[in-house]
Amino acid sequence: MLQALIILFSVYTAIKVYVSVMQMGYIIDEKRKDAVLMTKAKYQEAAKYAVAKEKLDLTAHLVEYLLFIWWILAGFEVMYGFASQYLAESPFLASIIFLVGYFTIEYIVSLPLSIYQTFVIDKQFGFTKSTPKLFIIDQIKSIMLFFTIGIGVMALLVWIIESFEMWWLYGFVTIMAILLIINFAYPTIIAPMFNKFTPLEDKELQKKIEVLMENAGMKANGVFVMDASKRDNRLNAYFGGFGKSKRVVLFDTLLSKLSHDELIAVLGHELGHYKHGDIWKNVALMTILFFVVFYLLGHLPESIFTELRTAPIAGAKIAFIMLVFPLLTFIWMPIISLFSRHNEYQADKYGSGVGGKEHLVSALIKLVGENKAFPKSHPLYIFFYYSHPPILERLKVLGFDESYKNESPLPDDGIFSFIKK
Repeated sequence: MLQALIILFSVYTAIKVYVSVMQMGYIIDEKRKDAVLMTKAKYQEAAKYAVAKEKLDLTAHLVEYLLFIWWILAGFEVMYGFASQYLAESPFLASIIFLVGYFTIEYIVSLPLSIYQTFVIDKQFGFTKSTPKLFIIDQIKSIMLFFTIGIGVMALLVWIIESFEMWWLYGFVTIMAILLIINFAYPTIIAPMFNKFTPLEDKELQKKIEVLMENAGMKANGVFVMDASKRDNRLNAYFGGFGKSKRVVLFDTLLSKLSHDELIAVLGHELGHYKHGDIWKNVALMTILFFVVFYLLGHLPESIFTELRTAPIAGAKIAFIMLVFPLLTFIWMPIISLFSRHNEYQADKYGSGVGGKEHLVSALIKLVGENKAFPKSHPLYIFFYYSHPPILERLKVLGFDESYKNESPLPDDGIFSFIKK
């Protein structure tokens, strides 16, 4: 059984490595061609940034594979060696110790990659403003969340596994409920632990946003500005939370780069997701994935744990399904992304309707330029990883006259908003 799983994970890793290599080769070829949506200098820089990130992702794929092999051949046995000391006294405690050990090792192995991303790649390309002190503080806060919410959720799941015959079904319902609660609490409880949120001071813009939401039939608990610039220069905005916790969040970096009309078009796009019920569609698709995951978790043959040289305690079962979870998501995510890309076109249609096509187009081009997002990708990469349609396809649907870019150089800020009549 484990031999078959190793082969399957090897194929999964080989596919990811192949897609990464194809993506890098594609970008290197495309950057030699005429610049698209930005000046030649910015186009070249965006290509270098995309290749640098892909090289890091390639390293992450290989690290993930080696760690998987270690867990299969030795890791579970090592963790069980620590946990089994408490098994006779308390199977519950043994499972918690097993899981804490599993997640601790996963965190330690991934940490150098996160540090490299933040302080080497993002620093090189002018994104990160994070300092070692701020990074450490963020890590401490994340660890604190793990040892409060994370361990609490794990303890509840372990108790369910040990207490009920149909535990996998009860566990599935419980986890889905917890995920919804976390989404409800994130904007007002979790996010403020990492960033400062202040009410929008631009009353004119706030009024425009309120009218936009009112016309869409949406109520939010305020419009807030997030101090994203203390860590990063990227631009973003989102609607967060459910029910009374719902709020509009604008990155301070976004406010300094987009005009009021462009901001309304971008928020109109986000409201399009709300109007079309896309959030709940995504929840439904993720619910299917989690149901499959818990069903598999509840029907694992005990021979697997014999091969792993451990006992089928609750902690080992949860750790095992977490180990193969990336494989399951890799299979399911292209399906979710297919629906998501369709939803993005519909949201663009709504956003352009309430904010104007020319303003949404110019905003999207600014976002591409400021975020150094290379505007082209290999078709395989798009299939596996793109939750949004390629930017050129989105702009084409919005009526962007791509042929114009070949007739005249772009202005220095990489923005132009010619729309086909």
